Amino acid sequence: MTYHRESAAAREAGVTYHLVPAPVWEAAKSAEWYTPEAYADDGFIHCTNGIDQLVEVANMFYRPDGREFRVLVLDVARITSDLRYDDEAQLFPHIYGPLNTSAVIGEFAVSRSDDGTFLSIDR
Repeated sequence: MTYHRESAAAREAGVTYHLVPAPVWEAAKSAEWYTPEAYADDGFIHCTNGIDQLVEVANMFYRPDGREFRVLVLDVARITSDLRYDDEAQLFPHIYGPLNTSAVIGEFAVSRSDDGTFLSIDR
């Protein structure tokens, strides 16, 4: 994968991406703020600048979770909480605080196989 190129392209476009179970997002998107289920444990919201990385990440961490998932497209300039890169390659920004839902500028469905494997982002 071309992580650095994807990361640079996302930064240039001013967006980052967040993977969320569809029922969680459906319940939260009409509210002013969103925090993921693991926020209390993690203390931040996981994001990535390379949308193509999300399939790999989803299969590593969320394959056993049988729910439908969505990819949220976040406008970095609209995020009001602190966004920081904690990884040296600056591929995975973290949002330290709740995400204002007004920063979500798009969403994509995620295709999965019958065994739960994440296959693709439906863009």
